[in-house]
Amino acid sequence: MKDTLKHKGLRQKLVKVLVDKGITSELVLEAIANIPRHLFMDSSFLDHAYQDKAFPIAADQTISQPYTVAFQTELMQICKGDKVLEIGTGSGYQTAVLCELGAKVYSIERQHELFKITSKFLPKLNYRAKKLVFGDGYKGLPELAPFKSIIVTAGAPFVPKPLLSQLEIGGRLVIPVGDKVQVMTLFVRTGLKQFDKTEFGEFKFVPLLENKN
Repeated sequence: MKDTLKHKGLRQKLVKVLVDKGITSELVLEAIANIPRHLFMDSSFLDHAYQDKAFPIAADQTISQPYTVAFQTELMQICKGDKVLEIGTGSGYQTAVLCELGAKVYSIERQHELFKITSKFLPKLNYRAKKLVFGDGYKGLPELAPFKSIIVTAGAPFVPKPLLSQLEIGGRLVIPVGDKVQVMTLFVRTGLKQFDKTEFGEFKFVPLLENKN
């Protein structure tokens, strides 16, 4: 697993692309600049690792477009030490970004194949989540709530109520909502049953899978 000067140079170009697209958080940009995205991808896509595009990974899932990762992460407004829940571990790339920012990351993955791969892979890069869980993202992790922020990395046809209930007061849920196309949506918990909702335009994600058993 090599991370060369060439890769680092390509990441700097990617960061410039993200700045041009409107990403302003220096901490988020620094995290993107530090993480070897090529190592999270199938070898057949290595030449494209630092393009601002999504690419296929195992289990018919994708590694998200860097702009989408940066955009969602910026909305979370993470501070070092924040307790964060990620719904959809996937390749682990978003997990790594959260770890780079100093968050205490709890992450759920529904696809067992991906869960096995990523839970072994992330520690090899020294990205250590507090807990990686194989389970149903719609349910969250009530036993470990509340969370400072929650990020959903797949398209949800509706907003799961358990996730809203697992936010602390002042906490932020970033979730793409919709069927074929999703609207990036931010919920900020302002009281026991009060939430401020803001929408940020359309994105396209793979669907958030529910445990039907």
